[in-house]
Order: sequence, then C-alpha cells, then structure tokens
Amino acid sequence: MTAIHNAAAQGFSAQADTYARGRPEYPAELTHWLRDTLGLAPGRSVVDLGAGTGKFTRLLAATGASVVAVEPVAEMRAQLAAKLPDATVLAGTAEAIPLPDASVDAVVCAQAFHWFANPAAMAEIRRVLRPGGKLGLVWNVRDESVDWVARLTAIMTPFEADAPRYYRGDWKRVFPAEGFGPLRLTEFPYTHTGAPEQVIVDRVMSVSFIASLPPAQQDAVRAQLHEVIATAPALRGQAVVAFPYTTAAYCCERG
Repeated sequence: MTAIHNAAAQGFSAQADTYARGRPEYPAELTHWLRDTLGLAPGRSVVDLGAGTGKFTRLLAATGASVVAVEPVAEMRAQLAAKLPDATVLAGTAEAIPLPDASVDAVVCAQAFHWFANPAAMAEIRRVLRPGGKLGLVWNVRDESVDWVARLTAIMTPFEADAPRYYRGDWKRVFPAEGFGPLRLTEFPYTHTGAPEQVIVDRVMSVSFIASLPPAQQDAVRAQLHEVIATAPALRGQAVVAFPYTTAAYCCERG
C-alpha cells in the first residue's frame, strides 16, 4: 500500500476516537448537492476515499447509492466499522484504490484530498470512475473572521510543519487534471453546535499534527484551548457553543 504522510499515520491512529467525537457533521444542504451535482441515488455507486471514521460515509449512504469506504488507517477503519456495521470498508489509498477499472459513478473525498493531491492519485481516481463520473471534494472550513476561532488557529499553526493543509491551496495544483473537466465550487454555511469540550477541544486535538504530539505538548495545547473557552466572551460560561464553518464542495467530471 502507498505510504501516507507521517502526521496522518501517527495522528489519526492515536486519536481516532477523538476524531470521531470532535469532527463536525455537514450541512443538510449538502445532501441535495450529492444528489443534484454528483448524481447520487439508488442504483448509483460511490467511493468514500479517505473515509476516516465514517462521518461522511453516513451522508453518502443516505442518498441510497451503493457506498464503498476506502481508508488506509486501521484505527479509523475500526471506528467506521463499529458505527456502520453494514458498510463495505476496504484498506486502500488514493494511489491504490482496491476496485476495478470504470466501476463507480462517483468518488468523494471529505476532509481528505489535501493529503493526496498528486497526479498518481488523480490517475487512480480517473481509473475507477466510469466516463461521465464525478469527483467530489468537500471540506468544513473554520470561519476565522470570528475572533476566538482565529485564536484556535494561532494555537495550532506552530505545530503544522510540513503537514498538508486545505487553506494553503497546494492541493489545487493538480487542476486542471488530465481526463477531468473544470473544478466547480459550491459553498454552504454550517455551524457545529455542542459542548465546548467536544466541538472545540476534541476538534483541535483530532488535528493530525496535534494528535501526533508527545503527551506533554498535547496537554499544553489542551490547556491553551481551555484558556480560550474560559476567556472568549462568546464562550465563557457557556454549556453549549456554536463553532462556525463554511462547507466548501467542489466537483469535476471525468471525461
């Protein structure tokens, strides 16, 4: 199997349970995008590539399409299988998808494509897609115009090192991609609501390069997060908080 980035391999292995708890869901409007833009419906087939713990797999399954979840990290696959025991879950990477040529109608990567945005992955995605099949790329993007969200980013940034990140835009360099049409973007507002320990602390601690830190450094990060929760006016004393995101949904078609 193709090697995956060390931050992903270590962080997602160590904190798969935190990832499952802390990562946000997706806006209801995305269900319509999956149906109307990607064409997902009963009788269609889709790969959830880099499926993680299965948060997006559930949304894909709700379209009625046949879903295959592909995930390289064993601990993530275990979380997915426990939550979705009827799901088809395969070990694989974007550069080695364990499916036949021209076998699926869509490939979707949620919170994942920046990890494997390279020509080999695009060629492999094109191989498994039928002609006219769709590639969907989805990210929940933090709204850093909100002051306390920007403080969270400032806590995380010093630990990024060379970990691929959506916001840097490096993933866009593979487009336009051979055999694919233009990339089109649709955006939706989304708010992740819940206890601050879940939607803030677990969310940040599940970030790959934070999750792979030594325990003492993780404790220091956690303490900084609790400081934000205790001092930010919008968060202080609140049992339930609202974490603002924009959900970015990209689509392109295989020729």
